[in-house]
Amino acid sequence: DSSGFTQMSYMSCIFQLSPRRTDVLTVTPWLAPVVWEGTFDPMLIDAIYKPMNLTVAATVFAVGKYIMFLQGFLESAERHFLVGFRVHYHIFTDEPEKVPPLTLAAGRQIIVHKVHKLNRWQDISASRMQLIQKVIEDRVHREAIYMFCLDVDAKFYSRWGAEALELLVAQMHSWFYREQRHGFTYERNPASKAYIPNGEGDFYYAGALFGGSVGEVYKLAKMCHSHLEIDRANGIEALWQEESHLNWYLLHNKPSKVLSPEYMWDNKKGQPGEIKVIRFSQVPKNYKEVRENA
Repeated sequence: DSSGFTQMSYMSCIFQLSPRRTDVLTVTPWLAPVVWEGTFDPMLIDAIYKPMNLTVAATVFAVGKYIMFLQGFLESAERHFLVGFRVHYHIFTDEPEKVPPLTLAAGRQIIVHKVHKLNRWQDISASRMQLIQKVIEDRVHREAIYMFCLDVDAKFYSRWGAEALELLVAQMHSWFYREQRHGFTYERNPASKAYIPNGEGDFYYAGALFGGSVGEVYKLAKMCHSHLEIDRANGIEALWQEESHLNWYLLHNKPSKVLSPEYMWDNKKGQPGEIKVIRFSQVPKNYKEVRENA
């Protein structure tokens, strides 16, 4: 639907022309908006997007011990995540029988995909890009205009809305948004396909949240999966698996919108003054409890 993308360009102009924050970066060097509380009007955003009748897909991986986080994720998403929009939650799990039977708002549905449990969390992490690529090929390209890939061990606390929609969307990692690029934990092995040399880089992006149009997410997932496979064939594992490859991809394919750390925070950091609202945050994990649910 090209009209949707025309509206997206219009929305970028709104973000760029009327930032109301001077304490944070609101536009990237390549003129993509950086979305913070106070840089958009939620009522205006909803008035523009809701008539488009969009469907947004969200992929969530609840494999092994992480199934315990799924109910909290979904219940909070129903309260705050793209409320008033059609949302398809694609849940990847090795235990489909443990997906909670929730009553969802109209136009929203859960689609469960059974996957094999892998022994190492690094392998689960690395397999995500392949599974995202496949689910887009199999059905998402027919059903949704936009999609987000989200971590399950997190909850929504306030509006996470259509201001996040764009062609290619990335998020400043909550632990690195104040760092200079030499402090970013990019992959530094030149033999890896995720390699980023010292002195290069824009932001350090979170692997826990990325998205955009279905077509752009497909291109991202396909290339990251390909690079992960090349590294694997060469006996290389990037420092942060798919997050390292995601950062390489986004360095070479600039996001058209960057989400502030509000959109995937870590409550262990408290709430600094520039974080006016926490929209989505990692659940503090009791590792003993998590292991007992493995």
